[in-house]
Amino acid sequence: MSFIKQSTVYNVYRPLPPFLTIKNSSIDGLGVFATEDLEKDKILGITHVEDDRFEDGYIRLPLGGFFNHSEEPNCECYKDGEFLKLKTLKNIKAGEEITVKYWLYDIET
Repeated sequence: MSFIKQSTVYNVYRPLPPFLTIKNSSIDGLGVFATEDLEKDKILGITHVEDDRFEDGYIRLPLGGFFNHSEEPNCECYKDGEFLKLKTLKNIKAGEEITVKYWLYDIET
């Protein structure tokens, strides 16, 4: 008699695309980092969704919650309909932190 073991495949929620991860940042707290080389103009995902029920007019998604500010960013957020999306401004090496020049909020210097 033989038994066939069936495996179950689960769709696991992943808050970031597989080429990004969250880890300690030398800029501030936690940050988003590339896990593989990323080409210039690569769309990394949606960071915010427009929703006027919230104080700043947006719902922040996991990707939007962890990237850090830089005056010399390697990525930018841009508006695409009701979404804010993140894309690379230049080639980024695996291990580099994803940075953006904040514009949604006032930054104190």
